[in-house]
Amino acid sequence: MTQQRTTQQGTTQQSTTQQSGHASARSIMIGGREVGPDAVPFIIAEMSGNHDGDLDKALAIVRVAAEAGAHAIKLQTYTAETITIDADTPDFRISSGHELWADRRLYDLYEEAHTPWDWHAPIFELAGELGLLAFSSPFDPTAVAFLESLDVPCYKIASSEIVDLPLIRLAAGTGKPIIISTGMASVGEIDAAVKAARSTGNDQIIVLSCTAAYPADPADSNLRGIPVLADTFNTLVGLSDHTMGIGAAVAAVALGACVIEKHVTISREGGGVDSAFSLEPHELAALVRESENARASLGRPRIGATASEDEGLRFRRSLFVVEDVVAGDVVTEANVRSIRPAGGLAPDLFSVVKGRTFRTDAKKGTPLSWDVI
Repeated sequence: MTQQRTTQQGTTQQSTTQQSGHASARSIMIGGREVGPDAVPFIIAEMSGNHDGDLDKALAIVRVAAEAGAHAIKLQTYTAETITIDADTPDFRISSGHELWADRRLYDLYEEAHTPWDWHAPIFELAGELGLLAFSSPFDPTAVAFLESLDVPCYKIASSEIVDLPLIRLAAGTGKPIIISTGMASVGEIDAAVKAARSTGNDQIIVLSCTAAYPADPADSNLRGIPVLADTFNTLVGLSDHTMGIGAAVAAVALGACVIEKHVTISREGGGVDSAFSLEPHELAALVRESENARASLGRPRIGATASEDEGLRFRRSLFVVEDVVAGDVVTEANVRSIRPAGGLAPDLFSVVKGRTFRTDAKKGTPLSWDVI
């Protein structure tokens, strides 16, 4: 079944699904950029709370993301009051064993990490000037309404919000592409989220594999689940990655990820609530470069020489006359050998020609052929 839809930006977008069998999701458009299996991986630089409450630092992160070649900058749109409440019971504290935020109150953490809503417009404006798409993760209906006023090109649903089906329906109901992270989620929960989005008539859905640990152990990434997501839900797929470095993200491209989201900071030593597992600018540039290389290297499911290997084929080994001979001489290891280049009989035929006689004179460097012996 093929569906077409025109977004509020006036961009016609398509996706194709099948009733059964393997996923056949086609590319979609986000803000005029193609995202899908036939496009370079869509790299999202997640700012999160790495701005440290400083708008100038937030704008600097936008600049380094653009310089590194990322395609989008993403914020998180909430306040401490819209994401939790000011409470201090065990339910509202991070566990004492947490690697980064042990014993912190949720309210205090979110108060520190949130991006002030009046920063969104200047951040988005700078991103647009630098050629970056800019969007955000809404965490409640007021955030969706606010982001709509800024005409964002798409929405991202965070892993913890995958169970908030009303929020998913509201975001998907805008008619814009929706990216859903699946950290911690069961197959049933992912299915419910995808169905909630599709119930609005919106099939522009990207499902991201994710391990919601900060930082995440690469051994917990389970990247082989990425093609399973694509096959199960008939959507485009990607990776929201919280591991250190770029290895997992690049590997994900080989498994079908067309979107990669990574947290980005100016410097890990500079602090920030998420800086410990965020990419620095040079690492983000490497991710852009190597993810494109990974996609390009996938090629087609075929075995055999490529056009670029034509010159190499000329220099395969074959049997050559390696010293001058005259008619009547016997073929021996001394006068015929397997050497580079190609052009003579196959090396394995030496046992067949050994002991035979030359029917003509042959100079050193003559490819051995049946006409010569």
